[in-house]
Amino acid sequence: MNRYERQPQPADEAVVEYLDGEYRVRKPGAYVRCAVTGEPIPLEDLRYWNVDLQEPYSGPHAKLMRLGIKKPD
Repeated sequence: MNRYERQPQPADEAVVEYLDGEYRVRKPGAYVRCAVTGEPIPLEDLRYWNVDLQEPYSGPHAKLMRLGIKKPD
C-alpha cells in the first residue's frame, strides 16, 4: 500500500465535529446517524448538518423537519 491509497474505513459509527461549511472527523468510522430519522449516512454522502446543535441530517427534508418548517410525510 502506498501513501496515496485510502485506508479501509471501519464499519463503526464515526464521531464528527460539525463546522461552518465542513466537518472534522474525531473518531474514524463509515457513517453518522441522522438526528431526525436515525438512518445511517455514509460520510461521503453527508451534506446537511447544524453547527449549533452539532447534528447531522440525511437530507434537506430532515433538516426542515428538525427546524419545524416541514411536517413528516
